[in-house]
Amino acid sequence: MPLYTADALVLRTYKLAEADRIVVFLTRDRGKKRGVAPHARRAKSRFRGALEPLTEVRVAYFERERRELVNLNYAEPVQSPLSSASPENLAYSHYFAELIDAWAADSDVDERLFRLGCSVLDALSAGMACDALARYFECWLLRLQGVYPSDLSLSQGALAFVDATRQATPAEAGRLGATTRVLRELELKHQALITSHLEKELKSIRVMNELRRLPEQ
Repeated sequence: MPLYTADALVLRTYKLAEADRIVVFLTRDRGKKRGVAPHARRAKSRFRGALEPLTEVRVAYFERERRELVNLNYAEPVQSPLSSASPENLAYSHYFAELIDAWAADSDVDERLFRLGCSVLDALSAGMACDALARYFECWLLRLQGVYPSDLSLSQGALAFVDATRQATPAEAGRLGATTRVLRELELKHQALITSHLEKELKSIRVMNELRRLPEQ
């Protein structure tokens, strides 16, 4: 049973038995994996601080042929969305992770998707405005999956933003000149496309909409 090490993005976790977790993570060179993190729910777990969605980690795991789940040996955090832990930023980090998880195929190597996730995490951690960053991310995710329509009906301002994302990095998304109205237009268009292709509404979208309805403190 070989031991593999990899750069990875944590996408989601869920409980297993009394103290373990199932971890879904996207590796740079071996695609999406699902593994057991033993004792991850214990207070002194060696995985503590490494399993938040969209955390960039260095992982080691054992993989046995014809087994769906790998066995995680360790996960060392490299960069975490917890470093900018406002409710909005955490909600968006879950949104980005959920979208990547929804489109990444098991064991299908897609380094472009991995790099997109890492660069968006960099921008989020640096304080980039979440709305502009999310629209940038959606543009590129839909392009990488080959489902961004060339004839999507958009205003001139929205078309300009979409075109500008082709030459910009995630860290530059907030400087592409999109107004609040344009970003909202793109959000509605993109979410309609995403829901249509996935045939479901993402849980993280509902969470973000609920956050918007909360009164400002």
